[in-house]
Amino acid sequence: MPKTFAIINLGCPKNTVDSEGMLQRLAEAGYVATDGLHQADAIIVNTCGFIDTAKEESIKTLLELAAMKRNGQLLIAAGCLGERYAADLARDIPELDGILGTRRWGEITTLLDRVAEGETPCWTGKSAADESFKRTARSASVYIKIADGCSVGCAFCAIPRIKGPHRSKAVEDILDEARQLASQGVKEIVLVAQNTTAYGQDRGERDGLARLLDRLSEAVPEIPWIRLMYTFPDHITPALIEAMASNDRIVKYIDIPLQHADPAMLQAMRRPDAYPGHLISQLRRRIPVIAIRSAFIVGYPGEGEQEFSRLLSFLREAELDRVGVFTYSPEEGTLAASLPGHVGKRIAQKRYRQAMEAQQAISLKKNRRFIGKTLDVLIESQVNETALGDQTKPTYGAQQPVENGRRGSASAKRRHENEDIVFVGRSYRDAPEVDGVVLVHGRATIGEIVSVTITDALEYDLVGRVAG
Repeated sequence: MPKTFAIINLGCPKNTVDSEGMLQRLAEAGYVATDGLHQADAIIVNTCGFIDTAKEESIKTLLELAAMKRNGQLLIAAGCLGERYAADLARDIPELDGILGTRRWGEITTLLDRVAEGETPCWTGKSAADESFKRTARSASVYIKIADGCSVGCAFCAIPRIKGPHRSKAVEDILDEARQLASQGVKEIVLVAQNTTAYGQDRGERDGLARLLDRLSEAVPEIPWIRLMYTFPDHITPALIEAMASNDRIVKYIDIPLQHADPAMLQAMRRPDAYPGHLISQLRRRIPVIAIRSAFIVGYPGEGEQEFSRLLSFLREAELDRVGVFTYSPEEGTLAASLPGHVGKRIAQKRYRQAMEAQQAISLKKNRRFIGKTLDVLIESQVNETALGDQTKPTYGAQQPVENGRRGSASAKRRHENEDIVFVGRSYRDAPEVDGVVLVHGRATIGEIVSVTITDALEYDLVGRVAG
């Protein structure tokens, strides 16, 4: 009988795509996927090593699995943590049977073969393995990774050390993936990379992403939503803005991690230090309905009250639709880790709370503007509404970190406790996993896009009823 395996995916959507690739490779080699960890002959943990909390979660997961590991069961550490700390993991968790770096996920079956021969492989660095794989849609919304690595060199970020320089995927490979997904009825593809707006730059292209969006739209006309994530502000060109504005199937949503709004902080972070409000204005002038998401770091070395006040002022002025706030985490080997003027944890947490409170009021204000309007909503699940307000687990699979300020919609339980069943979906304003949701009353089908009339607004979510 073929051996069984289980994959535990930790971290970002880019990891999700790599995990899907490993799953496909293993299935083609005759392995059978199982949800039962104890029954699996091999457990593969696709780890994250980006910030301290992510590393801690990955290490905790590996240690727990090592403690419960049965005789003959294999435990593999894959992904970013394996790439960055391979020697430490091999020393500190001797129960590991193999380590597979983030750029070598395509060699998972070969690694397991070597383990079966008695080796303990530790494979990191570059790989010549083909990273293409047959895509299998597991929901109506699917990620497509259009590039890997990063060449920006932000002072606080270790991604270039983990992932290597930016490498764009071939256009035809991306189109082939999209066609495979379209044939399976996918309603949304979400383009991801460390920096999606750098797409094609490693090949000398200036507007590679704008052209890719045009090609994608032509290749899969049956997919109604194409969403763009992880855009670097300096690489958002007029051609990209025009491509988004002129094509109805490019979701009017953009994720721009700005990181700060104070020029001195941006310069210390090695980020574009131009006032970010100009870019926001440019986007809104051309695409008035656009939903803009961003992320910011507080407590960065050298951030004083004046610099933080500028960030707060920007948040109140810009009124972004979605905001994630993170306290600075010093990363080994980065320039920022050696900077003077580190901010204490207590002050950083206070600034985090202040920023999120300011954004929460903005989010509620903007959400209320949609009451009485009709939005297209992609239905993703049906749940019992008594689950609303549960603070002990993510709300409706929108697995947004606490740092992003989403702590569940307790008010929804109070306002709608007489309703037993609701559907949960997302509008164009909501990216999967990180943004709010739309709670939908009425008849709907999971995996379909329906028109919903908005009847109520919460801090992060909307409530509505199927139109008609």
